[in-house]
Amino acid sequence: MDALINFIENWGYLAVLLGSMVEGESVILTASFLAAQGYLSISKVMIIAFLGTLFADQGLFFVGHRFGASFLERFPRLNKTANRAFSLLQKWGTLYILLFRFVYGVRIISPLVIGASGIPVRRFVLLNFIAAIIWTIVSCTLGYMLGEAVQHVIMNFKVYQFYFLGALLIIIAVVSLYVRYRKKKKGA
Repeated sequence: MDALINFIENWGYLAVLLGSMVEGESVILTASFLAAQGYLSISKVMIIAFLGTLFADQGLFFVGHRFGASFLERFPRLNKTANRAFSLLQKWGTLYILLFRFVYGVRIISPLVIGASGIPVRRFVLLNFIAAIIWTIVSCTLGYMLGEAVQHVIMNFKVYQFYFLGALLIIIAVVSLYVRYRKKKKGA
């Protein structure tokens, strides 16, 4: 267990940086969970996650802005995802730019598409900064709250043990009654 804790403390922040640069919500949620447990600093996790997502998406935007749609056309396997991202951008505009990090499947390609679509650099820089703040706060807060909730349940397990047992008995009773009802109905 000590080796795992040492690994988290030594490499956890690097994992946060790398995870925040790609579709890394699971990494950020896990790191925030671990911060609630005291293994990482939530403020460091938030700062690193913010910087990672900000710079990665800004870099991808500049690639899309510089090379345009021709860059995306070089990768035919990305057509479907790129078309979906472009469609969402056309439909939602600024709101999409602020929230694409939360849209499954288009997280990484969205900045490329936004850059290729002709959005002005200044506009994207500002919206990307705001979006990175939103994503960081939401992702880190959810992970941290989950960590605190789990810690609370573990610390008060004796209190919750009664409720878990009661819920389990109720579920067993309901399932048993349902099975009997179905058997009775088939026999009739």
